[in-house]
Amino acid sequence: MPELPEVETTRRGIATIMPGQVLEAFIVHEPRMRWPVPPDMAAKMAGQRVLSCGRRGKYLLIEFAAGTQIVHLGMSGSLRRVASDAPRLRHDHAEWVFAHARFLLHDPRRFGAILWHDAADGPIQDHPLLARLGLEPFDPGFTPDYLHAALRGRRQAIKQVLLGGNIVVGAGNIYASEALFKAGISPRASAGSLSRPRCAALVAALRETLTQALESGGSTLRDYVDASGQPGAYFALHAAVYEKAGSPCPACGTPIRRIVQGQRATYYCPRCQRR
Repeated sequence: MPELPEVETTRRGIATIMPGQVLEAFIVHEPRMRWPVPPDMAAKMAGQRVLSCGRRGKYLLIEFAAGTQIVHLGMSGSLRRVASDAPRLRHDHAEWVFAHARFLLHDPRRFGAILWHDAADGPIQDHPLLARLGLEPFDPGFTPDYLHAALRGRRQAIKQVLLGGNIVVGAGNIYASEALFKAGISPRASAGSLSRPRCAALVAALRETLTQALESGGSTLRDYVDASGQPGAYFALHAAVYEKAGSPCPACGTPIRRIVQGQRATYYCPRCQRR
């Protein structure tokens, strides 16, 4: 699914256009998504000026004076800019119409979401979907000491803890596999067993992995495209272990292995990531 780099790439794309623009219309073509699209949302947004385009974890946050629209891209969704007269595709479920721009949310599986948080209900960070999220990976507070303390006593495999999102956000399936390889940590290692030096290696590896992905516009996972409709290229070119089962490890030549953890595929080098 689109992870932090893909969502941040999309945010950066819409943030160059939406802020300062008045929304002429928000049109819902299919309200049956992960949660039903609130029927009164369009009326609350119409004629409102976009104040900012933010992100928390994998949620896009489009801020208006009246409140904030929360957008999740689901498993294979995308939010892209199209021409004013472009035909709507089969799985384009919602659109944002501005005087000089038009955006469509494409979500074939309808696992995404479009929700509304009224400004009168308090800070957007207090919304139930956001309140329990962990630190952003580039937050200054995401340090080796923070990670070591957060993992203390946890018996679950470190890969699964990273995917949980309540300690750090953005370490999705692809990026977690890649970061653990860079850090030399087995995806099956007990999270609580990681020493401070290994936590330091993991913090650095996760930031490096996500930075590289951001610089390249995200991955080519499934049909992900950015806000301009362009596919990302990072993992098509640079993945060290993800989807490389049987291929030689780029560091030692040992064949990469694939296992399943929590119904998600994990790829790792059994030699470089022995513990």
